[in-house]
Amino acid sequence: MSEASGRPLPLVTAENEFFWTAGADGRLRIQECGSCAALIHPPQPVCRYCHGHTLGVRDVSGFATLIGFTVNQRFSVPGLTAPYVVAQVAVEEDPRVRLTTNVVGCDPADLVLGMRMEVVFEQDADVWLPLFRPTAEQLAPAPLPADEIEPDRFGEHVRPMIGRDKFEDKVAITGIGMSEIGRRLMVSPLSLTIQACERAVADAGLTMADIDGLSTYPGGGNVGGFGEGGVSALEAALGLRPTWYNGGFETFGPGGSVIAAMLAVAGGLARHVLCFRTVWEATYNELIRTGEITPTGGRTTSWMMPFGATSAAHTLAQNAQRHFHRYGTTRETLGWIALNQRANAALNPTAVYRDPLTMQDYLEARPVTTPFGLYDCDVPCDGAVAVLVSAVETAPDLAKPPVRVAAVGTQILERIEWDQSTLTHEPQVLGQAAHLWSRTSLRPADVDVAELYDGFTFNCLSWIEALGFCGIGEAKDFLEGGKNIARDGLLPLNTHGGQLSHGRTHGMGLLHEAVSQLRGEAGPRQVFGARVAVTSSGGLTPSGVLLLTGEN
Repeated sequence: MSEASGRPLPLVTAENEFFWTAGADGRLRIQECGSCAALIHPPQPVCRYCHGHTLGVRDVSGFATLIGFTVNQRFSVPGLTAPYVVAQVAVEEDPRVRLTTNVVGCDPADLVLGMRMEVVFEQDADVWLPLFRPTAEQLAPAPLPADEIEPDRFGEHVRPMIGRDKFEDKVAITGIGMSEIGRRLMVSPLSLTIQACERAVADAGLTMADIDGLSTYPGGGNVGGFGEGGVSALEAALGLRPTWYNGGFETFGPGGSVIAAMLAVAGGLARHVLCFRTVWEATYNELIRTGEITPTGGRTTSWMMPFGATSAAHTLAQNAQRHFHRYGTTRETLGWIALNQRANAALNPTAVYRDPLTMQDYLEARPVTTPFGLYDCDVPCDGAVAVLVSAVETAPDLAKPPVRVAAVGTQILERIEWDQSTLTHEPQVLGQAAHLWSRTSLRPADVDVAELYDGFTFNCLSWIEALGFCGIGEAKDFLEGGKNIARDGLLPLNTHGGQLSHGRTHGMGLLHEAVSQLRGEAGPRQVFGARVAVTSSGGLTPSGVLLLTGEN
């Protein structure tokens, strides 16, 4: 056994030992289906292609095609200090198999998508990490492998509605609330949750005694600065007696708690469900820095983290790079999104960042992981957002005009694993968007305001194309100059400043803003006559998208 470097090492199990120890004899090994000969990665107990159960291990050549890379500048892990190259390669024997890795043995400036690569194993403690370097002889770059479903064909794979009866018609959004939003507020996350929930209930003209449902993401458990303790924590604080409750990661993105609440209300399990989302990442990170919180460590089950791919930024940067490669998108394309959000935030007193931002500021900002710079990334903050979902029959008796739900989109059509999913767009947006439009007669041209997830600028670009506001690959022209997405443009976008400038509220802040716009309550940033809004949350994780209508 070699000396451990200190980097996060994989948890070696009976199911994956063949992969993580293959370097001992210099051979790359991938799981193989004995029925259809497909290669499968990560290893599974069944073949995803033919559902066969005869599974083995195959030695492969160790040659692969470079299909993505990002030069990481911002994030370091023990034993792996920035800068370093996080990459994805497609195995030559079956390009559906993609490995996250590090590129070594070359100048990152010489890397080109489509290059032929070869494996180089590096022993670290009891594992052999498969790293890759360019082969000595290079021909013309190979084309990137095709996705299982090409981006413009997702609509063909959406399951149609069974009938005309829709759960969306039985519910309404009747209250919204937001806590104080800020950087490092240094208060308990549960206090932020309660503040947002109290405001949402009061906004609807209800009392806590009327609340018979609770729904949240990501729920309880050790989620660091991304939760307050879930349903259990809020119920214990407020003494509620819900007839239905829900909390967890595996839902329709961070705003999935709202769609789950709609299903519960439509099914008669509750009349008024309080949905909430709390982040306190900024304070959490400060407490780690000062030693007041100690994060847990140990071996990882991730197939990406051993190579320093610790952030969603590393995956999305490579997707953005491939979008650039395939469609001619540029950094300036993404810059127009960042500039638009900052201009809108200037009109919003609750936004974290409101100072003017120029394209020069954007392009010259500190690099994070290529092609992303500082202003491509959302703003970690502390805050909570709450939304009240009610039975539509109760809406006339409440304080505010109801916001109705025209349709939701939730269908998964891509692989869930980040590095195995769609190559050119943010994973988990194309299927959900196609599903949305299958549940309504409204079309993209009917949308007056769009509040689209922007954890990174590229998230937002992906949603714009997926939802059909421009064609697949046409965002460069649609976004040029920023006029189309301005408040007086064709598609007013993220009118409160988005997560890029308002703060990272994980999609729920976008929903809060959509409701504000449809009520005509957005003040100086109000889009005149807004009656139809689309709002999304998530991506990479399974996501959800909602189409809302109001009476404004």
